[in-house]
Amino acid sequence: MSELRVRGGSLDVDIAGGVFAGGVIARSSTGPVLDATGLTVLPGLIDLQVNGAAGLDVTAQPERLWDVGVALAAYGVTAWLPTVITSDPRARDRALTTLAAGPPPGWFGAVPLGLHFEGPMIARDRRGAHPEAWLRPPSIGLIDGWSRDAGVAMVTLAPELPGAIEVVEALVGRGIVVSVGHTQADSAAVAAAVAAGARCLTHLGNAMPPMLTREPGPVGAAFGGSALVAGVIADGHHVHPDFLRTAWRTLGPGRFLSVSDATAALGLPDGATRLGDQEVLVAGGAVRLGDGTLAGSAAPVIACLRILRSITGCDLDEAVATATTTPAALLGDATRGRIAPGLRGDLTLVDDNLAPVVTVVGGLVAYDARSQ
Repeated sequence: MSELRVRGGSLDVDIAGGVFAGGVIARSSTGPVLDATGLTVLPGLIDLQVNGAAGLDVTAQPERLWDVGVALAAYGVTAWLPTVITSDPRARDRALTTLAAGPPPGWFGAVPLGLHFEGPMIARDRRGAHPEAWLRPPSIGLIDGWSRDAGVAMVTLAPELPGAIEVVEALVGRGIVVSVGHTQADSAAVAAAVAAGARCLTHLGNAMPPMLTREPGPVGAAFGGSALVAGVIADGHHVHPDFLRTAWRTLGPGRFLSVSDATAALGLPDGATRLGDQEVLVAGGAVRLGDGTLAGSAAPVIACLRILRSITGCDLDEAVATATTTPAALLGDATRGRIAPGLRGDLTLVDDNLAPVVTVVGGLVAYDARSQ
């Protein structure tokens, strides 16, 4: 692959006989050439857990989620889930309203595929950086209005809480991906959630009990051969290299989901910033509350892929799958995650160090480092 052809304001790309036309990959085209010599062309990256970027926090400033999407394009992300953590319910309502209203005129960036509500139905003792004051018990009333059609793509909850399984069933019935996370669940509670339709684990190994020989819990459910997809934050701070290697060998690219858990700290220097209504401190690449609790990350998902490859030695295509085909399959999105005729024209072009150089969204160049 060495050529990207621009035609009529959209982008066409020669890839094994397939090209972009009108935002999807077609069979042939002609036109001027955007040089991609020396770059590796990947399917557009998809990140299902993003709290913010560039000083903007989705929970505190849901109306700015479109601006976060613009910022994410510089990191090779073409699609994402704006993630609202445990907070004032009005933050979730505002995020839904903002998403439903659509982008402002002239907007162009990484496309939000729906919202990820991480909380408020989570375990108090495993809340991590989620504010205790906004925790709520699971109830059908709480999720009134939540559906895939309304813009909710994923919900993270603790299945051991009273009423949680009924909520899981209701959410799944509305087309929402349910993820087990911020939980004290034992194996039985995880199994009950899976039986009710839960399909994912949120940040495996973090904000959940460790795996024990006689009570493997959520980690054991992922490692024990279940069909659960497991989100992993391979940012160099959230999981130990040995754990990362174990997760990779056990899950493989089909069930290993790379997520950044990026916060407003992404792209900022060390110092103070925010996560929801809390002040956090960025130091040495880690984001923490004042008591030292990790509070999301300052890394883009492509940096997580670099660390995954460095620690595990996996092939590039295997690592890339964890942020392309795996999230696309989890969301049931057959138009993204791969490069093939008929699919969306989403591409991430990287250099030899896996640094994003060009990001293409829907057949248009959303970011080109060479023109900055």
